[in-house]
Amino acid sequence: MKRERATAILNEMLDRLEQNTWPLNLVTEIRLFGSYIRGALEVGDIDVVVDHTTDERWTQQSLDALFSGRDGYTPMRRALRGGRRGVSFQFQERRALEGEGIEMLLLWRYDEPVTLARQRLAAITPDPAAGRAPRDHVLPAYETIADLLPRPVRIDLHRWCTEGRATVAVFPLPDAQPRSTTAAEHMDDRWAPNSPLRRAAAAALAHLENTGQALDRLEVHRQYLAHGATDETIECFVDLGWRYWRAADRYLGDGQAWFEVLPATARQPLNALHITPAARA
Repeated sequence: MKRERATAILNEMLDRLEQNTWPLNLVTEIRLFGSYIRGALEVGDIDVVVDHTTDERWTQQSLDALFSGRDGYTPMRRALRGGRRGVSFQFQERRALEGEGIEMLLLWRYDEPVTLARQRLAAITPDPAAGRAPRDHVLPAYETIADLLPRPVRIDLHRWCTEGRATVAVFPLPDAQPRSTTAAEHMDDRWAPNSPLRRAAAAALAHLENTGQALDRLEVHRQYLAHGATDETIECFVDLGWRYWRAADRYLGDGQAWFEVLPATARQPLNALHITPAARA
């Protein structure tokens, strides 16, 4: 994205922090790293590190998310970025990033006025010579779409591959409809015809069907595709847009594959990751 758009997104985030509504009233510090603080005129995602405290409400929603397989940071992520795309958040990762020697810039602290954060933002000098920062935790297997992968995803993929736990296949995912009537009924029950999630699910199911995967052994976005399926019969989890990514490590550990359709709009080209446990590969 253009630097001007990234700056506008960050200023809007500061507007929301200034309102101090839940869960943003839990945020204690915001830091930036990556291409934006280097002055690049074109950036990928804006890399933002968020430290926060907790309260009783946060603890309860985090437990609810854990038991239902959802991402507990969704409320805070949405509150920070609003309806904007292009922001990659790292929550409670400041010390880990410092340990990796990654340069970060303090943008805002809870005990400081937002005007000071805006001054810090304005003081970052654009530099036409500063290219985009290279992505870390990138291997050849997924290098072609590294810019589309959030940093926590790249870290997980790097760990699984280098430890020999899994293999990763990356490919564009053409729009298609599965032949299975069970799959069609499943999608009809869950999503409207023009839903981007339905589009992603249809393309994923059609691809897996064409490669010989038994659809009655799939779990699709936290629901079994076939009636009567159990955890023991599932061979692959189909996830749409990182929604349940935090559960991927557990599924791979149980010997189940993971098929991830990257986030997309109703028309944007689809991309997918197919992650296969080493034992099955």
